[in-house]
Amino acid sequence: MFRKMPIILLAVIAAVAVSFPWLPEVAKAVLYGMSLSLKSLIVFVLPFLIFGLLFKTAVQLAKKASKWILFILAGVCLSNFTSTMISYAIGSFAYQFDLSMVLPTEEAALTPLWQFSLPKLVGNGHAMFAGLLLGIACGWFRPALGEKIAFRLEKYISHFMRAFLYVIPLFIAGFIVKMMHDGVLSLIVRNYALIFLLVASAVFTYIGLIYFIVQCGGFLQSLKNMLPAALAGFGSMSSAAAMPLTILGTEKNSKNPDIARSIIPATVNIHLMGDCFAIPIFAFAIMKSFGVAEPAFISYLIFAAYFVLAKFSVAAVPGGGILVMLPILETYLGFNGEMLSMITALYILFDPIITAANVLGNGGFALGIGKTIRS
Repeated sequence: MFRKMPIILLAVIAAVAVSFPWLPEVAKAVLYGMSLSLKSLIVFVLPFLIFGLLFKTAVQLAKKASKWILFILAGVCLSNFTSTMISYAIGSFAYQFDLSMVLPTEEAALTPLWQFSLPKLVGNGHAMFAGLLLGIACGWFRPALGEKIAFRLEKYISHFMRAFLYVIPLFIAGFIVKMMHDGVLSLIVRNYALIFLLVASAVFTYIGLIYFIVQCGGFLQSLKNMLPAALAGFGSMSSAAAMPLTILGTEKNSKNPDIARSIIPATVNIHLMGDCFAIPIFAFAIMKSFGVAEPAFISYLIFAAYFVLAKFSVAAVPGGGILVMLPILETYLGFNGEMLSMITALYILFDPIITAANVLGNGGFALGIGKTIRS
């Protein structure tokens, strides 16, 4: 279903746009209320999802005997953090674009038919650190128990994530109605083609630079060897699905095939260069559109730290990259419900490009780590 999700979302947006003039106010309020309720449910459940996914990743990393695993882990953090910080400069540039819009007054804005909220039982930061520390402890001292718990948690989380795929159109539809009612959707459609181009140009230029530095004169051939994997990622919108081709392409580029077979599987779901560019740049553009002040550098630095840590809790299903980031965007960049819905829609529509960038980035990262280890 998710492979069709961009088409489904485009169909939902088109259907809302066509039917909007005939929708009664109560129907608009109902759709908006349902979207806000789903958002509240997602925010409520996310700390538990983050804990389970981080626990699983920590158990798997802790049980590996390779002396290089901590080095690889540090490399993933450094690479993700560097990409995220480069995105700050590009996002600040995007913030200067004429994306601002006249927001309606509180009296003129669409209000939901009902308000539904769930209490926040656990902070996302506490869930992150608890999952990481407990996972490492179980992986070291009780690996069999840790594996069993991680398997159960992954099973339940996968069921939830797949169920969530079916309500994404409804989650988006209510906020699309809200934005159409408030008169902001038309400006977004006109302005965001340029943002898509900016994100794609930035991430692929950066990845090309990495291959050039690592492979010097042979970087074009290296990119050519990775093209089948990138196309597989583009079509499937899953780095995991493209992993066999990523390994094959990296083996061709590396003088040590064992490097590809050990690094790629360990980093396929946690080293996400495309996400590190797309999500922050989209966030800056959306903040400008909704009149939210550009974040100060120190505020963005705190966001980047949590953003990088949350990368270790991304679910191994398409679309998981943006889901776990919603509470971080809300807490540290001041996103509201409409902004969260919008960045979810933008991410899904752009997901083929993001995944292709993730795949190419994983190949370049493995080459860089391999050369560092050999030297």
